Amino acid sequence: MLYALADDADASRRQVWWLHATRNARTHAFAGEARGLLSRIPDARLRVFYSRPEPDDRLDAGTTSGRLTAESVAELGLPRDAQAYLCGPDLFMRGVTEALQHHGVDPLHIHTEIFGATPGSTPGIAARKRPGPHSLPSSGPGPRVEFARSQVSATWNGDHDSLLELAEACDVPTRWSCRTGVCRTCETALMSGAVDYTTEPVEQPPPSSALICCSRPDGDVILDL
Repeated sequence: MLYALADDADASRRQVWWLHATRNARTHAFAGEARGLLSRIPDARLRVFYSRPEPDDRLDAGTTSGRLTAESVAELGLPRDAQAYLCGPDLFMRGVTEALQHHGVDPLHIHTEIFGATPGSTPGIAARKRPGPHSLPSSGPGPRVEFARSQVSATWNGDHDSLLELAEACDVPTRWSCRTGVCRTCETALMSGAVDYTTEPVEQPPPSSALICCSRPDGDVILDL
């Protein structure tokens, strides 16, 4: 998004606030890259919060010691008609979201994306009582897929686009969110075998696990589900 704003002459005319919270300069991700892009946007404002600055950290006009809190948000003077995009752990984003709403930002203008561990989720699916897991027919030439925890097995015959869809067809409890290899919510331990990806993940998981939302078995596999 920052690259798009820096490259688009029309978009760069808008006021852009870049807020970043981290422990110190050593953990400050993409610091130089972000500053370089912001320097190309005429009306850009940079504010960085170091919760545990180290002695050698340089604190200047755009960097301060402390946390990004409701009080610090109120002091920034953010435009109330802003479109806010938040990335971070759940508790952090909840706090910042509440602070923005208290400041007067429309809740519909606050967009969030969780980075970090989250509980299992199936967004967009209404809660329902699931039947017990069941195995699909084992006939056919395809590789065998075993869901170890559920004690369910099935033959991969090409009727499903991904291992996630096969698990759902077998009523095996799963976790997923994006279904496109981005969020890694569906990452599952691969106890045996290997997979091929139908959509290249944003970040490849280790060989010992698989993103089941965008992968198919490459031979017999056993999944920790």
